[in-house]
Amino acid sequence: QVQLVESGGGLVQPGGSLRLSCVVSGFTFRVYVMSWYRQAPGKERELVAAITAGDTTNYADSVKGRFTISRDNTKNTVYLQMNSLKPEDTAVYYCNAHWIVDHWGQGTQVTVSS
Repeated sequence: QVQLVESGGGLVQPGGSLRLSCVVSGFTFRVYVMSWYRQAPGKERELVAAITAGDTTNYADSVKGRFTISRDNTKNTVYLQMNSLKPEDTAVYYCNAHWIVDHWGQGTQVTVSS
């Protein structure tokens, strides 16, 4: 059974940091492109960051220099380190696994507010 379980979301003040984790099971993690997407209220889901099986990374312009995606194939886990958070980063963050098909997690809420 395919499972992607996100954790690490919460409420943080502007300028703060959070680290999201996504633990996966049920498929061969190391061959998948792993990504983080987010969806704010009233907006479409957007790609935040992605990392390939070969550790090539890609970021949305809005998060470059602030967010870092990484993966640990020994733990079947992908991470998103988020620094210098802004109110506009507030959204539900989703973990995605892509290799021929897509798998999604249930999402974790990130709220940046003072």
